[in-house]
Amino acid sequence: MSATMSILILAAGAGLTFTALAAIIRIVRGPTILDRMVASDVLLTTLMLAVGTDMVVRGHTDTIPLMTVIAATATFATIVVARYVKRRAESSDGPRSSKGAGHV
Repeated sequence: MSATMSILILAAGAGLTFTALAAIIRIVRGPTILDRMVASDVLLTTLMLAVGTDMVVRGHTDTIPLMTVIAATATFATIVVARYVKRRAESSDGPRSSKGAGHV
């Protein structure tokens, strides 16, 4: 492995580590559920990038199913949280009529 490749791998590892730590801090601190959800998406995306980096460095494609599962999990989790937040907002505002501004 060349020196340039080693430096690039170390830089990718440092960037992914920093991103993962920043996302974990945001998940812990919040303050809202949407902040935590975005941070969870960032963390899962960082995990996918780490798996992809491993595939490039080692020259294999064995973990593509793992990347697919991670992406599906992130997508479904985002949808679930978005629906939860929408329902919670609607219940705290009280019942709304179907007529009015903002409704399509």
